[in-house]
Amino acid sequence: MTRRSDQPDHRDPGPAYAYKASLIGAAQQFELGEDGLIWRIGPKAGLWPYATIAKVRLSYRPVSMQSRRYRADLQDASGARLRILSTTWQTVALMAPQDEAYRTFMIELHRRMHKAGSRAELIGGLPPVVHTSALVLIALVAVALTGLLARAVAVGSWSGALFLAGFALLFGWQIGGFIRRNRPRRYTFADVPKDLLP
Repeated sequence: MTRRSDQPDHRDPGPAYAYKASLIGAAQQFELGEDGLIWRIGPKAGLWPYATIAKVRLSYRPVSMQSRRYRADLQDASGARLRILSTTWQTVALMAPQDEAYRTFMIELHRRMHKAGSRAELIGGLPPVVHTSALVLIALVAVALTGLLARAVAVGSWSGALFLAGFALLFGWQIGGFIRRNRPRRYTFADVPKDLLP
């Protein structure tokens, strides 16, 4: 159901959230109205009644310029999709976090969906196939690093061994947090995963 942007709306605006997914793209705007989720992306706009939102997936998606980046993927009953990110582009070199605004908006969206009797599928983390593939890749990297570390110790290259140990610790800390937060799971409206929100 699409709401035309030139139609006047005399109701009080509900909680809103906006972000820019790219520096040159249009801002994506979302509002929690009385009747549903109102969205506007460039020239397109629409209204998704809360009860017709069929799926919500929350995930942690850091990027090189912003380590605290979260994402919500929404799908309605018709199969249409929306993506909401917790960061916004401000300049060529700055992707700014919007932690508080994103968290507040997502919690309120879940509350309104629950109140509307939504039967949406609520999913946390990555799809199981992607998560399992990431675990396999991490295991292969761990085996390779262990082999290199053993070789460095065997030949007495202590600086190389120290470097490999430091790299392994950094890799484990960075990737371990990503994998742990994004473990596949189901959740309920009453228990939105805190580790998938800023």
